[in-house]
Amino acid sequence: MESSTTTDQIMQQKLGIMRSSVEKQDPSSKEVDDVVLKRFLRHRKLDVEKASDSFLKYLTWRNTFVPNGSISESEIQNQLAFKKLFLQGFDKKGRPLAVVFQGRNVPTNGEKSLDELKRFLVYSLDKICARMSCGQEQFSAIVDLKGWELSNLDHNVIPVLLSILQEYYPETVGQMYLINQPFTITAKWKIVSPFISSNTKKKFVFVDNKKVTPTLLQDIDEDQLPEIYGGKLPLVSVEDC
Repeated sequence: MESSTTTDQIMQQKLGIMRSSVEKQDPSSKEVDDVVLKRFLRHRKLDVEKASDSFLKYLTWRNTFVPNGSISESEIQNQLAFKKLFLQGFDKKGRPLAVVFQGRNVPTNGEKSLDELKRFLVYSLDKICARMSCGQEQFSAIVDLKGWELSNLDHNVIPVLLSILQEYYPETVGQMYLINQPFTITAKWKIVSPFISSNTKKKFVFVDNKKVTPTLLQDIDEDQLPEIYGGKLPLVSVEDC
């Protein structure tokens, strides 16, 4: 208990110093919740200077990439049409749950297509973060790999998308359950893994294809698990959440 209390106290002290620093450099920082600042602090191992630099970089990117404060559905209609992301339910730690159908991904074709994919990612992450309860900083995801072939693997896009996730939404991933793995998963993982930080890799759970439901039920209550995986919740598209 004492150790936990001490850690919390250190975080609060660092948070106060960081907030004072970033608000002096960018007054718009005042509008950002403490939860976001804490993510950057944890990402930079409580180094206030590095966390502040990363956060200010995030603000600059955000103001440029999302000038209106949010991504509209009219900007990502093609991506939404693939019906590859659903949001509903929470795991036993209170983290919102996302369901991703990776096999429905279609490789990008040109810069315009890549831009829309990036906007879709930001739109989705913002939606997920908005479902986090007060004080919650992470989400979990069930990544369904059924039908995921090498043709669905966009080699050039992976680093771009992971960069957005890891640099601008740090420490938001709680757990990633990889289910319905194809026999080519080893080859694909070798391609993808070099772009994933070591800390994020630890959060990937490769679920035995024959034990999907019992494995998921260890961390997700039945009334919070999607019906298609043995639970009681229907799937809800990200745009309907």
